[in-house]
Amino acid sequence: MFISDCRREFYDVIVSQRVLLLVASDVDALCACKILQALFQCDHVQYTLVPVSGWQELETAFLEHKDQFKYFVLINCGANVDLLEILQPEEDTFFFVCDSHRPINVVNVYNDTQIKLLVKQDDDLDVPAYDDIFRDEEDEEEDSECDSDGSEPSEKRRRFEEDVIERTMKRRQRREWEARRREIIFDYEQYEYHGTSSAMVMFDLAWIMSKDLNDMLWWAIVGLTDQWVQDKITQMKYVTDIGILQRHVSRHNHRNEDEENSLSIDCMRIAFEYDLRLALYQHWSLYESLCNTSYTSASLKLWSVQGQKRLQEFLADMGLPLKQVKQKFNSMDMSLKENLREMIEESANKFGMKDLRVQTFSIHFGFKNKFSASDIVYATASLMENIEKEGPETTNFIKALDSLSRGNLDKLHQGLDLAKKQLRAIQQTVASCICTNLVISQGPFLYCSLMEGTPDVKLFSKPVSLCLLSKYLLKSFVCSTKNKRCKLLPLIMAAPMDVEQGTVIMVGIPPETESSDKKNFFGRAFEKAADSTNSRTLHNHFDMSIIELKTEDRSKFLDALISLLS
Repeated sequence: MFISDCRREFYDVIVSQRVLLLVASDVDALCACKILQALFQCDHVQYTLVPVSGWQELETAFLEHKDQFKYFVLINCGANVDLLEILQPEEDTFFFVCDSHRPINVVNVYNDTQIKLLVKQDDDLDVPAYDDIFRDEEDEEEDSECDSDGSEPSEKRRRFEEDVIERTMKRRQRREWEARRREIIFDYEQYEYHGTSSAMVMFDLAWIMSKDLNDMLWWAIVGLTDQWVQDKITQMKYVTDIGILQRHVSRHNHRNEDEENSLSIDCMRIAFEYDLRLALYQHWSLYESLCNTSYTSASLKLWSVQGQKRLQEFLADMGLPLKQVKQKFNSMDMSLKENLREMIEESANKFGMKDLRVQTFSIHFGFKNKFSASDIVYATASLMENIEKEGPETTNFIKALDSLSRGNLDKLHQGLDLAKKQLRAIQQTVASCICTNLVISQGPFLYCSLMEGTPDVKLFSKPVSLCLLSKYLLKSFVCSTKNKRCKLLPLIMAAPMDVEQGTVIMVGIPPETESSDKKNFFGRAFEKAADSTNSRTLHNHFDMSIIELKTEDRSKFLDALISLLS
Protein backbone atom coordinates (compact mmCIF):
# COMPACT_ATOMS: atom_id res chain seq x y z
CA MET A 1 0.00 0.00 0.00
CA PHE A 2 1.04 3.62 -0.50
CA ILE A 3 2.29 5.48 2.56
CA SER A 4 0.78 8.93 2.88
CA ASP A 5 2.81 10.10 5.89
CA CYS A 6 6.45 8.97 5.52
CA ARG A 7 7.46 10.13 8.96
CA ARG A 8 4.67 8.47 10.95
CA GLU A 9 4.15 5.32 8.89
CA PHE A 10 7.77 4.65 7.94
CA TYR A 11 10.46 6.39 9.97
CA ASP A 12 8.80 6.31 13.40
CA VAL A 13 8.04 2.60 12.89
CA ILE A 14 11.63 1.54 12.11
CA VAL A 15 13.54 3.98 14.32
CA SER A 16 13.46 1.60 17.29
CA GLN A 17 14.04 -1.59 15.26
CA ARG A 18 16.93 -3.40 13.62
CA VAL A 19 16.65 -2.75 9.90
CA LEU A 20 18.05 -4.48 6.82
CA LEU A 21 18.77 -2.12 3.91
CA LEU A 22 18.73 -3.78 0.47
CA VAL A 23 20.16 -1.31 -2.05
CA ALA A 24 20.26 -1.69 -5.85
CA SER A 25 23.42 -0.94 -7.84
CA ASP A 26 22.60 2.42 -9.37
CA VAL A 27 23.67 5.96 -8.46
CA ASP A 28 20.17 7.13 -7.48
CA ALA A 29 19.86 4.18 -5.05
CA LEU A 30 23.30 4.97 -3.55
CA CYS A 31 22.27 8.61 -2.98
CA ALA A 32 18.98 7.58 -1.33
CA CYS A 33 20.97 5.14 0.81
CA LYS A 34 23.41 7.90 1.90
CA ILE A 35 20.50 10.14 2.99
CA LEU A 36 18.88 7.32 4.95
CA GLN A 37 22.22 6.36 6.54
CA ALA A 38 22.69 9.98 7.68
CA LEU A 39 19.20 9.96 9.25
CA PHE A 40 19.91 6.60 10.93
CA GLN A 41 23.13 8.02 12.33
CA CYS A 42 21.23 10.96 13.88
CA ASP A 43 18.85 8.60 15.69
CA HIS A 44 21.27 5.73 16.39
CA VAL A 45 19.22 3.23 14.37
CA GLN A 46 20.82 -0.20 14.04
CA TYR A 47 20.97 -1.33 10.44
CA THR A 48 22.77 -3.70 8.10
CA LEU A 49 23.46 -2.70 4.50
CA VAL A 50 23.42 -5.33 1.74
CA PRO A 51 24.05 -4.32 -1.92
CA VAL A 52 21.93 -6.29 -4.42
CA SER A 53 22.48 -6.16 -8.18
CA GLY A 54 19.56 -8.37 -9.26
CA TRP A 55 16.61 -10.52 -8.18
CA GLN A 56 18.78 -13.54 -7.35
CA GLU A 57 20.94 -11.53 -4.94
CA LEU A 58 17.82 -9.99 -3.42
CA GLU A 59 16.32 -13.43 -2.73
CA THR A 60 19.62 -14.76 -1.34
CA ALA A 61 20.06 -11.74 0.95
CA PHE A 62 16.48 -12.10 2.22
CA LEU A 63 16.88 -15.83 2.94
CA GLU A 64 20.17 -15.23 4.78
CA HIS A 65 18.78 -12.47 7.02
CA LYS A 66 15.08 -13.24 7.45
CA ASP A 67 15.57 -14.84 10.88
CA GLN A 68 17.40 -11.83 12.37
CA PHE A 69 15.29 -9.02 10.85
CA LYS A 70 11.59 -8.22 10.65
CA TYR A 71 11.94 -4.82 8.90
CA PHE A 72 13.39 -4.56 5.40
CA VAL A 73 13.96 -1.36 3.43
CA LEU A 74 14.36 -1.87 -0.34
CA ILE A 75 15.86 0.99 -2.37
CA ASN A 76 15.30 1.04 -6.15
CA CYS A 77 14.26 -2.60 -6.24
CA GLY A 78 11.13 -4.59 -5.49
CA ALA A 79 8.25 -2.36 -6.61
CA ASN A 80 7.65 -3.81 -10.07
CA VAL A 81 7.21 -7.49 -9.10
CA ASP A 82 4.99 -9.35 -6.62
CA LEU A 83 7.38 -9.31 -3.64
CA LEU A 84 5.36 -11.69 -1.47
CA GLU A 85 5.30 -14.32 -4.21
CA ILE A 86 9.06 -14.06 -4.84
CA LEU A 87 10.23 -13.96 -1.21
CA GLN A 88 7.47 -15.95 0.57
CA PRO A 89 8.01 -14.08 3.87
CA GLU A 90 6.48 -14.80 7.30
CA GLU A 91 3.44 -12.74 8.25
CA ASP A 92 5.31 -10.61 10.81
CA THR A 93 7.84 -9.37 8.20
CA PHE A 94 7.46 -5.84 6.80
CA PHE A 95 8.87 -4.34 3.61
CA PHE A 96 9.30 -0.62 2.99
CA VAL A 97 9.92 -0.11 -0.72
CA CYS A 98 11.37 3.12 -2.12
CA ASP A 99 11.69 2.45 -5.84
CA SER A 100 11.57 4.63 -8.96
CA HIS A 101 10.73 1.69 -11.28
CA ARG A 102 7.24 1.84 -12.77
CA PRO A 103 4.66 0.39 -13.14
CA ILE A 104 4.29 -0.75 -9.53
CA ASN A 105 2.96 -4.29 -9.19
CA VAL A 106 -0.76 -4.22 -8.30
CA VAL A 107 -0.42 -6.81 -5.53
CA ASN A 108 2.14 -4.54 -3.81
CA VAL A 109 -0.25 -1.59 -4.16
CA TYR A 110 -3.23 -3.37 -2.61
CA ASN A 111 -1.41 -5.33 0.11
CA ASP A 112 -2.32 -3.42 3.29
CA THR A 113 -0.30 -5.33 5.84
CA GLN A 114 3.25 -6.22 4.79
CA ILE A 115 4.22 -3.95 1.88
CA LYS A 116 4.52 -0.20 2.32
CA LEU A 117 5.43 1.88 -0.72
CA LEU A 118 7.36 5.14 -0.30
CA VAL A 119 6.36 6.78 -3.54
CA LYS A 120 5.71 10.39 -4.49
CA GLN A 121 1.94 10.54 -4.84
CA ASP A 122 1.96 13.17 -7.58
CA ASP A 123 3.62 10.76 -10.03
CA ASP A 124 0.98 9.70 -12.56
CA LEU A 125 0.69 6.08 -11.41
CA ASP A 126 -2.63 5.15 -13.11
CA VAL A 127 -3.07 2.06 -10.91
CA PRO A 128 -6.17 0.05 -11.93
CA ALA A 129 -9.11 0.06 -9.50
CA TYR A 130 -9.21 -2.77 -6.95
CA ASP A 131 -12.54 -4.18 -8.18
CA ASP A 132 -11.29 -4.39 -11.77
CA ILE A 133 -8.47 -6.80 -10.95
CA PHE A 134 -9.41 -8.61 -7.72
CA ARG A 135 -12.62 -10.42 -6.92
CA ASP A 136 -13.64 -12.57 -4.02
CA GLU A 137 -13.59 -16.24 -4.86
CA GLU A 138 -17.27 -17.06 -5.08
CA ASP A 139 -18.29 -20.54 -4.36
CA GLU A 140 -18.88 -21.47 -7.97
CA GLU A 141 -20.19 -24.88 -7.37
CA GLU A 142 -23.26 -24.22 -5.33
CA ASP A 143 -25.05 -27.09 -3.82
CA SER A 144 -26.93 -28.34 -6.80
CA GLU A 145 -28.50 -31.23 -5.02
CA CYS A 146 -32.22 -30.74 -5.06
CA ASP A 147 -34.03 -31.46 -1.87
CA SER A 148 -36.16 -34.53 -2.33
CA ASP A 149 -38.90 -33.30 -0.09
CA GLY A 150 -41.61 -35.17 -1.90
CA SER A 151 -42.34 -32.27 -4.30
CA GLU A 152 -43.55 -32.95 -7.81
CA PRO A 153 -40.99 -34.15 -10.39
CA SER A 154 -41.99 -31.24 -12.71
CA GLU A 155 -41.19 -28.75 -9.92
CA LYS A 156 -37.77 -30.39 -9.49
CA ARG A 157 -37.03 -30.19 -13.21
CA ARG A 158 -37.99 -26.50 -13.36
CA ARG A 159 -35.73 -25.67 -10.41
CA PHE A 160 -32.88 -27.65 -11.94
CA GLU A 161 -33.19 -25.79 -15.28
CA GLU A 162 -33.18 -22.39 -13.51
CA ASP A 163 -30.09 -23.50 -11.64
CA VAL A 164 -28.27 -24.48 -14.83
CA ILE A 165 -29.15 -21.15 -16.52
CA GLU A 166 -27.97 -19.16 -13.49
CA ARG A 167 -24.68 -21.06 -13.29
CA THR A 168 -24.06 -20.64 -17.03
CA MET A 169 -24.66 -16.88 -16.70
CA LYS A 170 -22.27 -16.69 -13.76
CA ARG A 171 -19.57 -18.55 -15.68
CA ARG A 172 -20.00 -16.27 -18.67
CA GLN A 173 -19.78 -13.17 -16.47
CA ARG A 174 -16.63 -14.53 -14.86
CA ARG A 175 -15.03 -15.24 -18.25
CA GLU A 176 -15.87 -11.70 -19.40
CA TRP A 177 -14.47 -10.24 -16.17
CA GLU A 178 -11.27 -12.26 -16.53
CA ALA A 179 -10.82 -11.17 -20.16
CA ARG A 180 -11.31 -7.54 -19.13
CA ARG A 181 -8.89 -8.00 -16.22
CA ARG A 182 -6.20 -9.40 -18.55
CA GLU A 183 -6.69 -6.40 -20.83
CA ILE A 184 -6.45 -3.90 -17.94
CA ILE A 185 -3.33 -5.57 -16.51
CA PHE A 186 -1.72 -5.71 -19.97
CA ASP A 187 -2.36 -2.00 -20.57
CA TYR A 188 -1.02 -1.16 -17.11
CA GLU A 189 2.12 -3.31 -17.30
CA GLN A 190 2.89 -2.91 -21.00
CA TYR A 191 5.43 -0.08 -20.65
CA GLU A 192 8.28 0.28 -18.20
CA TYR A 193 9.32 3.78 -17.11
CA HIS A 194 10.69 5.71 -14.11
CA GLY A 195 9.06 7.91 -11.49
CA THR A 196 10.56 10.44 -9.06
CA SER A 197 14.15 9.69 -8.00
CA SER A 198 14.40 7.69 -4.74
CA ALA A 199 17.02 10.13 -3.43
CA MET A 200 14.46 12.95 -3.77
CA VAL A 201 11.84 10.90 -1.89
CA MET A 202 14.35 10.31 0.94
CA PHE A 203 15.33 13.98 0.98
CA ASP A 204 11.64 14.90 1.33
CA LEU A 205 11.50 12.66 4.41
CA ALA A 206 14.56 14.40 5.93
CA TRP A 207 13.03 17.80 5.15
CA ILE A 208 9.68 16.92 6.76
CA MET A 209 11.61 15.88 9.90
CA SER A 210 13.71 19.11 9.81
CA LYS A 211 16.89 17.05 9.60
CA ASP A 212 17.87 18.01 6.06
CA LEU A 213 21.51 18.99 5.66
CA ASN A 214 23.32 20.46 2.68
CA ASP A 215 25.00 17.07 2.10
CA MET A 216 21.62 15.35 1.86
CA LEU A 217 20.42 17.99 -0.59
CA TRP A 218 23.48 17.38 -2.74
CA TRP A 219 22.79 13.62 -2.79
CA ALA A 220 19.19 14.32 -3.87
CA ILE A 221 20.55 16.47 -6.72
CA VAL A 222 22.96 13.71 -7.79
CA GLY A 223 20.11 11.13 -7.68
CA LEU A 224 17.99 13.26 -10.02
CA THR A 225 20.96 13.99 -12.32
CA ASP A 226 21.60 10.24 -12.56
CA GLN A 227 18.08 9.75 -13.96
CA TRP A 228 18.77 12.49 -16.52
CA VAL A 229 22.24 11.24 -17.53
CA GLN A 230 20.90 7.68 -17.93
CA ASP A 231 17.98 9.10 -19.95
CA LYS A 232 15.36 7.55 -17.67
CA ILE A 233 13.09 10.60 -17.39
CA THR A 234 11.67 13.16 -19.79
CA GLN A 235 13.15 16.65 -20.08
CA MET A 236 9.90 18.03 -18.65
CA LYS A 237 10.13 15.88 -15.51
CA TYR A 238 13.82 16.82 -15.09
CA VAL A 239 13.13 20.55 -15.30
CA THR A 240 10.18 20.28 -12.86
CA ASP A 241 12.26 18.38 -10.28
CA ILE A 242 15.21 20.78 -10.74
CA GLY A 243 12.78 23.60 -9.83
CA ILE A 244 11.77 21.80 -6.61
CA LEU A 245 15.42 21.28 -5.61
CA GLN A 246 16.37 24.84 -6.55
CA ARG A 247 14.09 26.17 -3.80
CA HIS A 248 15.87 23.96 -1.25
CA VAL A 249 19.27 25.05 -2.60
CA SER A 250 18.51 28.75 -2.14
CA ARG A 251 17.18 28.00 1.37
CA HIS A 252 20.37 26.17 2.39
CA ASN A 253 22.97 28.26 0.56
CA HIS A 254 21.71 31.84 0.72
CA ARG A 255 24.41 32.94 3.19
CA ASN A 256 27.06 33.00 0.45
CA GLU A 257 25.83 36.31 -0.94
CA ASP A 258 25.65 38.03 2.44
CA GLU A 259 28.94 39.80 3.24
CA GLU A 260 28.19 40.14 6.97
CA ASN A 261 27.91 36.46 7.86
CA SER A 262 29.26 34.69 4.79
CA LEU A 263 30.41 31.09 5.05
CA SER A 264 34.06 30.16 5.38
CA ILE A 265 35.58 29.28 2.02
CA ASP A 266 36.23 25.72 3.23
CA CYS A 267 32.53 25.04 3.67
CA MET A 268 30.47 23.22 1.10
CA ARG A 269 28.39 25.42 -1.22
CA ILE A 270 25.81 24.32 -3.78
CA ALA A 271 24.90 26.66 -6.65
CA PHE A 272 22.27 26.46 -9.40
CA GLU A 273 23.67 27.21 -12.84
CA TYR A 274 23.17 26.90 -16.58
CA ASP A 275 26.10 24.73 -17.60
CA LEU A 276 27.37 23.18 -20.82
CA ARG A 277 26.17 19.72 -21.73
CA LEU A 278 29.75 18.49 -22.04
CA ALA A 279 30.82 15.44 -20.05
CA LEU A 280 33.50 16.07 -17.40
CA TYR A 281 34.88 19.10 -19.31
CA GLN A 282 36.15 20.82 -16.14
CA HIS A 283 38.33 17.78 -15.32
CA TRP A 284 39.43 17.03 -18.90
CA SER A 285 40.40 19.07 -21.93
CA LEU A 286 37.65 20.85 -23.82
CA TYR A 287 38.65 18.98 -26.99
CA GLU A 288 38.36 15.52 -25.36
CA SER A 289 35.03 16.45 -23.83
CA LEU A 290 33.60 17.65 -27.17
CA CYS A 291 34.76 14.40 -28.81
CA ASN A 292 33.40 12.08 -26.09
CA THR A 293 30.04 13.67 -25.25
CA SER A 294 27.25 11.89 -27.13
CA TYR A 295 25.33 15.09 -27.92
CA THR A 296 28.20 16.94 -29.62
CA SER A 297 29.71 13.81 -31.15
CA ALA A 298 26.40 12.79 -32.75
CA SER A 299 25.51 16.33 -33.89
CA LEU A 300 28.90 16.85 -35.56
CA LYS A 301 29.14 13.20 -36.77
CA LEU A 302 32.67 12.92 -35.39
CA TRP A 303 33.18 9.33 -36.59
CA SER A 304 33.59 10.61 -40.16
CA VAL A 305 36.34 12.70 -41.77
CA GLN A 306 33.69 15.29 -42.57
CA GLY A 307 32.75 15.39 -38.90
CA GLN A 308 36.32 15.99 -37.78
CA LYS A 309 36.43 18.87 -40.27
CA ARG A 310 33.25 20.33 -38.79
CA LEU A 311 34.79 20.11 -35.31
CA GLN A 312 37.79 22.16 -36.50
CA GLU A 313 35.38 24.69 -38.06
CA PHE A 314 33.40 24.81 -34.80
CA LEU A 315 36.54 25.56 -32.78
CA ALA A 316 37.66 28.15 -35.35
CA ASP A 317 34.24 29.82 -35.19
CA MET A 318 34.68 30.24 -31.44
CA GLY A 319 38.15 31.67 -32.00
CA LEU A 320 39.77 29.16 -29.63
CA PRO A 321 43.38 28.12 -30.44
CA LEU A 322 43.89 24.32 -30.64
CA LYS A 323 46.74 24.57 -28.14
CA GLN A 324 44.35 25.97 -25.53
CA VAL A 325 41.52 23.56 -26.33
CA LYS A 326 43.69 20.46 -26.07
CA GLN A 327 45.25 21.22 -22.69
CA LYS A 328 43.62 20.58 -19.33
CA PHE A 329 40.65 22.83 -18.71
CA ASN A 330 42.17 24.09 -15.45
CA SER A 331 45.27 25.28 -17.33
CA MET A 332 43.44 27.28 -20.01
CA ASP A 333 43.91 31.05 -20.14
CA MET A 334 41.66 32.82 -17.68
CA SER A 335 40.74 35.38 -20.35
CA LEU A 336 39.31 32.56 -22.52
CA LYS A 337 37.55 30.79 -19.65
CA GLU A 338 35.65 33.88 -18.54
CA ASN A 339 33.37 34.01 -21.59
CA LEU A 340 33.74 30.40 -22.62
CA ARG A 341 30.11 29.33 -22.10
CA GLU A 342 28.72 32.26 -24.11
CA MET A 343 31.23 31.65 -26.92
CA ILE A 344 30.46 27.95 -27.12
CA GLU A 345 26.68 28.48 -27.01
CA GLU A 346 26.80 31.09 -29.75
CA SER A 347 28.82 28.87 -32.08
CA ALA A 348 26.80 25.76 -31.15
CA ASN A 349 23.61 27.47 -32.36
CA LYS A 350 25.20 28.06 -35.78
CA PHE A 351 26.14 24.35 -35.96
CA GLY A 352 22.63 23.15 -35.09
CA MET A 353 23.35 22.27 -31.44
CA LYS A 354 20.60 24.27 -29.80
CA ASP A 355 20.40 22.27 -26.56
CA LEU A 356 24.00 22.58 -25.43
CA ARG A 357 22.96 24.54 -22.34
CA VAL A 358 21.40 22.63 -19.45
CA GLN A 359 20.08 23.50 -15.99
CA THR A 360 22.12 21.86 -13.27
CA PHE A 361 23.87 22.38 -9.94
CA SER A 362 27.52 22.55 -8.95
CA ILE A 363 29.24 22.06 -5.62
CA HIS A 364 32.33 23.82 -4.22
CA PHE A 365 34.61 22.60 -1.43
CA GLY A 366 37.09 25.38 -0.75
CA PHE A 367 38.89 27.15 -3.61
CA LYS A 368 40.15 24.18 -5.51
CA ASN A 369 37.37 21.64 -5.78
CA LYS A 370 34.37 22.35 -7.95
CA PHE A 371 32.23 19.57 -9.38
CA SER A 372 29.03 19.57 -11.36
CA ALA A 373 26.30 17.04 -10.52
CA SER A 374 26.86 15.08 -13.74
CA ASP A 375 30.61 14.72 -12.92
CA ILE A 376 29.66 12.91 -9.72
CA VAL A 377 27.17 10.67 -11.57
CA TYR A 378 29.75 9.56 -14.16
CA ALA A 379 32.43 9.01 -11.51
CA THR A 380 30.20 7.02 -9.14
CA ALA A 381 28.71 4.85 -11.90
CA SER A 382 32.20 4.05 -13.23
CA LEU A 383 33.44 3.04 -9.78
CA MET A 384 30.44 0.76 -9.37
CA GLU A 385 31.05 -1.03 -12.68
CA ASN A 386 34.84 -1.07 -12.49
CA ILE A 387 35.98 -4.25 -14.26
CA GLU A 388 39.41 -4.41 -12.62
CA LYS A 389 38.97 -7.02 -9.91
CA GLU A 390 39.88 -5.84 -6.42
CA GLY A 391 38.73 -8.09 -3.62
CA PRO A 392 35.15 -9.34 -3.09
CA GLU A 393 32.09 -8.47 -5.21
CA THR A 394 30.89 -5.70 -2.89
CA THR A 395 34.17 -3.72 -3.06
CA ASN A 396 32.99 -1.63 -6.02
CA PHE A 397 29.69 -0.83 -4.32
CA ILE A 398 31.41 0.33 -1.12
CA LYS A 399 33.91 2.43 -3.10
CA ALA A 400 31.14 4.07 -5.09
CA LEU A 401 29.19 4.77 -1.89
CA ASP A 402 32.29 6.27 -0.26
CA SER A 403 33.02 8.50 -3.26
CA LEU A 404 29.78 10.38 -2.53
CA SER A 405 31.14 11.65 0.81
CA ARG A 406 33.10 14.87 0.54
CA GLY A 407 35.85 13.48 2.77
CA ASN A 408 36.82 10.97 0.06
CA LEU A 409 37.97 13.18 -2.80
CA ASP A 410 40.72 10.72 -3.78
CA LYS A 411 38.07 8.06 -4.57
CA LEU A 412 36.05 10.62 -6.50
CA HIS A 413 39.10 11.53 -8.63
CA GLN A 414 39.73 7.83 -9.24
CA GLY A 415 36.10 7.58 -10.41
CA LEU A 416 36.56 10.55 -12.76
CA ASP A 417 39.58 8.84 -14.38
CA LEU A 418 37.57 5.63 -14.85
CA ALA A 419 34.66 7.65 -16.28
CA LYS A 420 36.94 9.22 -18.90
CA LYS A 421 38.11 5.74 -19.93
CA GLN A 422 34.50 4.58 -20.12
CA LEU A 423 33.36 7.54 -22.25
CA ARG A 424 36.31 7.06 -24.63
CA ALA A 425 35.50 3.36 -24.95
CA ILE A 426 31.83 4.12 -25.64
CA GLN A 427 32.68 6.72 -28.28
CA GLN A 428 35.17 4.43 -30.06
CA THR A 429 32.66 1.56 -30.04
CA VAL A 430 29.91 3.82 -31.41
CA ALA A 431 32.26 5.01 -34.19
CA SER A 432 33.25 1.46 -35.18
CA CYS A 433 29.59 0.23 -35.10
CA ILE A 434 28.50 3.04 -37.43
CA CYS A 435 31.51 2.88 -39.77
CA THR A 436 31.21 -0.92 -40.18
CA ASN A 437 27.38 -0.81 -40.47
CA LEU A 438 26.79 -3.05 -37.45
CA VAL A 439 23.40 -1.46 -36.75
CA ILE A 440 20.87 -3.46 -38.77
CA SER A 441 17.18 -2.78 -39.23
CA GLN A 442 15.23 -5.93 -38.30
CA GLY A 443 11.80 -4.56 -39.22
CA PRO A 444 10.17 -3.38 -35.99
CA PHE A 445 13.50 -2.50 -34.33
CA LEU A 446 17.20 -1.84 -34.94
CA TYR A 447 19.68 -4.47 -33.77
CA CYS A 448 23.38 -4.29 -32.99
CA SER A 449 25.56 -7.03 -31.55
CA LEU A 450 29.12 -6.66 -30.24
CA MET A 451 31.43 -9.54 -31.08
CA GLU A 452 33.75 -11.27 -28.63
CA GLY A 453 37.17 -9.68 -29.09
CA THR A 454 35.86 -6.16 -29.73
CA PRO A 455 38.00 -3.68 -27.75
CA ASP A 456 36.55 -2.89 -24.28
CA VAL A 457 33.86 -5.55 -24.76
CA LYS A 458 34.29 -6.63 -21.11
CA LEU A 459 33.14 -3.20 -19.95
CA PHE A 460 29.85 -3.60 -21.84
CA SER A 461 28.91 -6.80 -20.05
CA LYS A 462 27.82 -4.45 -17.23
CA PRO A 463 24.22 -3.16 -17.48
CA VAL A 464 24.73 0.60 -16.87
CA SER A 465 27.66 0.81 -19.32
CA LEU A 466 25.74 -1.18 -21.95
CA CYS A 467 22.67 1.07 -21.56
CA LEU A 468 24.82 4.19 -21.94
CA LEU A 469 26.45 2.72 -25.03
CA SER A 470 23.04 1.81 -26.52
CA LYS A 471 21.69 5.31 -25.97
CA TYR A 472 24.81 6.96 -27.44
CA LEU A 473 24.74 4.59 -30.40
CA LEU A 474 21.05 5.18 -31.16
CA LYS A 475 21.54 8.95 -30.96
CA SER A 476 24.51 8.76 -33.35
CA PHE A 477 22.74 6.35 -35.71
CA VAL A 478 19.68 8.63 -35.94
CA CYS A 479 22.00 11.53 -36.85
CA SER A 480 23.89 9.48 -39.47
CA THR A 481 21.11 7.54 -41.27
CA LYS A 482 19.17 8.96 -44.19
CA ASN A 483 16.36 6.42 -43.80
CA LYS A 484 13.44 8.28 -42.22
CA ARG A 485 11.75 5.13 -40.95
CA CYS A 486 14.88 3.97 -39.13
CA LYS A 487 15.02 7.26 -37.21
CA LEU A 488 11.80 6.27 -35.40
CA LEU A 489 12.80 2.74 -34.40
CA PRO A 490 13.90 1.44 -30.98
CA LEU A 491 17.21 -0.41 -30.58
CA ILE A 492 18.20 -3.77 -29.15
CA MET A 493 21.88 -4.13 -28.27
CA ALA A 494 23.66 -7.37 -27.35
CA ALA A 495 27.12 -7.91 -25.86
CA PRO A 496 28.99 -11.03 -24.64
CA MET A 497 28.32 -11.60 -20.94
CA ASP A 498 30.22 -14.72 -19.95
CA VAL A 499 32.21 -16.54 -22.62
CA GLU A 500 32.68 -19.74 -20.59
CA GLN A 501 28.95 -20.11 -19.93
CA GLY A 502 28.07 -18.92 -23.44
CA THR A 503 25.72 -16.08 -22.44
CA VAL A 504 25.00 -12.64 -23.87
CA ILE A 505 23.47 -9.61 -22.16
CA MET A 506 20.75 -7.84 -24.13
CA VAL A 507 19.14 -4.44 -23.61
CA GLY A 508 16.22 -2.78 -25.39
CA ILE A 509 15.80 1.01 -25.48
CA PRO A 510 12.90 3.16 -26.77
CA PRO A 511 13.14 5.29 -29.95
CA GLU A 512 15.20 8.49 -29.93
CA THR A 513 12.58 11.14 -30.72
CA GLU A 514 12.02 14.68 -29.44
CA SER A 515 8.63 13.83 -27.95
CA SER A 516 9.74 10.48 -26.48
CA ASP A 517 8.05 9.72 -23.15
CA LYS A 518 10.95 7.35 -22.24
CA LYS A 519 8.50 4.44 -21.86
CA ASN A 520 10.03 1.08 -22.73
CA PHE A 521 7.98 -1.87 -24.01
CA PHE A 522 10.88 -4.33 -24.35
CA GLY A 523 10.54 -5.80 -20.84
CA ARG A 524 7.20 -7.51 -21.59
CA ALA A 525 8.22 -8.30 -25.18
CA PHE A 526 11.38 -10.09 -23.97
CA GLU A 527 9.34 -12.19 -21.53
CA LYS A 528 6.83 -13.24 -24.21
CA ALA A 529 9.50 -14.03 -26.81
CA ALA A 530 11.42 -16.14 -24.27
CA ASP A 531 8.26 -18.06 -23.26
CA SER A 532 7.13 -18.74 -26.82
CA THR A 533 10.52 -20.14 -27.91
CA ASN A 534 11.60 -21.79 -24.65
CA SER A 535 14.81 -19.74 -24.85
CA ARG A 536 17.10 -20.09 -21.84
CA THR A 537 16.92 -16.55 -20.48
CA LEU A 538 17.57 -15.01 -17.09
CA HIS A 539 15.43 -12.00 -16.11
CA ASN A 540 17.67 -11.07 -13.22
CA HIS A 541 17.89 -7.27 -13.57
CA PHE A 542 15.61 -4.80 -11.80
CA ASP A 543 15.10 -3.14 -15.20
CA MET A 544 12.92 -5.60 -17.11
CA SER A 545 14.37 -4.45 -20.45
CA ILE A 546 17.77 -6.03 -19.66
CA ILE A 547 18.06 -9.82 -19.95
CA GLU A 548 20.71 -12.51 -20.12
CA LEU A 549 20.41 -15.17 -22.82
CA LYS A 550 22.23 -18.30 -24.02
CA THR A 551 24.19 -17.45 -27.18
CA GLU A 552 22.80 -20.39 -29.19
CA ASP A 553 19.18 -19.34 -28.40
CA ARG A 554 19.74 -15.82 -29.70
CA SER A 555 18.53 -16.27 -33.29
CA LYS A 556 15.22 -17.99 -32.40
CA PHE A 557 14.66 -15.42 -29.64
CA LEU A 558 15.14 -12.53 -32.11
CA ASP A 559 12.85 -14.20 -34.68
CA ALA A 560 10.13 -14.46 -32.03
CA LEU A 561 10.62 -10.79 -31.13
CA ILE A 562 10.32 -9.72 -34.79
CA SER A 563 7.05 -11.62 -35.29
CA LEU A 564 5.73 -10.40 -31.92
CA LEU A 565 6.41 -6.70 -32.62
CA SER A 566 5.58 -6.66 -36.35
